[in-house]
Amino acid sequence: MMEDVLKQMSARVDITNEQRANVLIQALPYIQKWAGKTVVVKYGGNAMLNEELKEAVMSDIVLLQLVGINVVLVHGGGPEINAMLDKIGKESKFVGGMRYTDEETMDVVQMVLAGKVNKSLVQHLMRHSGKALGLCGLDGRMLMAEKLMKQDDLGFVGEIVEVNTGVIEDAIDKGYTPVVSTIAGGYGGEVYNINADTAAAEIAAKLKASKLILMTDICGLLRDKDDESTLIPVVNVSEVPLLKKQGVISGGMIPKIDCCVEAVRQGVGRAHIIDGRIPHSILIEMFTDSGIGTMFY
Repeated sequence: MMEDVLKQMSARVDITNEQRANVLIQALPYIQKWAGKTVVVKYGGNAMLNEELKEAVMSDIVLLQLVGINVVLVHGGGPEINAMLDKIGKESKFVGGMRYTDEETMDVVQMVLAGKVNKSLVQHLMRHSGKALGLCGLDGRMLMAEKLMKQDDLGFVGEIVEVNTGVIEDAIDKGYTPVVSTIAGGYGGEVYNINADTAAAEIAAKLKASKLILMTDICGLLRDKDDESTLIPVVNVSEVPLLKKQGVISGGMIPKIDCCVEAVRQGVGRAHIIDGRIPHSILIEMFTDSGIGTMFY
């Protein structure tokens, strides 16, 4: 199976057997470092829509699984939800950048995330000779939530108040990669839509994961948002308030970085924002000294 994955990764690269062996030897210290550890990957953005990038992500995850790294894949599915709402003639509504989720929309969210998207990812991983198990936050009361109380009513959008990772740990113990869709149960039988970054961070914290990796459509935290050469590769979480005050962290980056900060403060070893538009960005982060994107510690 390992040979199959390596062939997939190098199929479009003119690489000799000797060079392939050298790649493996260089990766050995990192494999030894991370073997047996848990990594939570939040998967979304362009890497989820572009088929070539999707294949790269799936092969990355299978490779990590084969060398003994426990990967938990947490996913969203905003574009697929929008497409399904369009099909039934229902307009997508956003308030402050968050999806307004009425009862009918929640039914669609549950159907698309826990059904179509989740099982499609499981199938992709198995096509790459991986072992995967599709789960959602309702399974084993994994994610319990209450209505998110904000100035603007968002409907059935939830805030996680309890995380139970028993079903995830059982899957890992049996050699599966858990694939988790981010819907949660309410204490009165409600079902809530949960932000995937937040869910990934909460799951990583509960698991005491070694790494949380958020795949995005940007290269990381930039000192100048219009200049990728100003990437900040490493940030101590204590620096975040000042970076917010300076305006370096602003807009849509605020909630993502808040997730990273909260995960690290709750015991996750490292949190990363990486560019999912780059093929095999997960492997670059895991198996190189320089890594990719921005690391929070």
